[in-house]
Amino acid sequence: MFKLIGIFSGYILFGFIGALLGFFIGSFIDRVRAYGSGGANPLQNLLRQTVFLETVFISMGKLAKADGHVSQDEINHVEEFMQKLGMTPEHRLRAIALFKQGADPAFDITPTYQRFMSICGHTKNLKQVLLVYLIVMAVADGHMHPAEEALLADIAGHLGYDQATFQHMLNMVLNQSHFAGGQASSASALEDAYKALGVNKDSSDQEIKRAYRKLMSQYHPDKLMGQGVPEDMIAMATEQAKEIQLAYDLIKKNRNI
Repeated sequence: MFKLIGIFSGYILFGFIGALLGFFIGSFIDRVRAYGSGGANPLQNLLRQTVFLETVFISMGKLAKADGHVSQDEINHVEEFMQKLGMTPEHRLRAIALFKQGADPAFDITPTYQRFMSICGHTKNLKQVLLVYLIVMAVADGHMHPAEEALLADIAGHLGYDQATFQHMLNMVLNQSHFAGGQASSASALEDAYKALGVNKDSSDQEIKRAYRKLMSQYHPDKLMGQGVPEDMIAMATEQAKEIQLAYDLIKKNRNI
């Protein structure tokens, strides 16, 4: 939108050179509006993707070892993840090394998150995507060990979330998972749907719509890719969006909105 305005205004005022300048200025504004200030420089995208993935693999190792041992299921999960990313043999070796580094009980994860925050912390939504992915991974086996939850709370602190915000996010993601693979059918499905959106049965229709739209915006593929989320990880965000949509549809049906 601003790109077109810039081209038109620049041409009217300064001719061809003005139109060219307006194009670049308008493009910059459009990127800031779409992705936040962190997404304005496309040259930073590769660096953010690299740091994002390094943080993911180190954190996966830390989570896998949180309960004292790394299970075969957790190893299989990492292998499946690397296959989805289509990693080269060289990149696979690097990812495995990062996983093992994180799994070392003596490894301090603090510097990893200090680096993540310095490169990605100012980028809108990227911190939340990382934390949500780690929560999803932690419950992939059907339950969350107390040591895993404690580690996730610590990671959330490094990302700038207080304990109340972390618990709110954790509760939403856990309830969103109830809608994985289709509409939840349990007697508590409606209650789960409210929790999945971070609202409750006493929330107004407008508050529920606002919460739904905010969540769906956070998982928009174009926005996430523009901020540095690797393209192959967008599928995870798409699945989360589907679960949110199912929860919202159930609430709409119940409320006739």
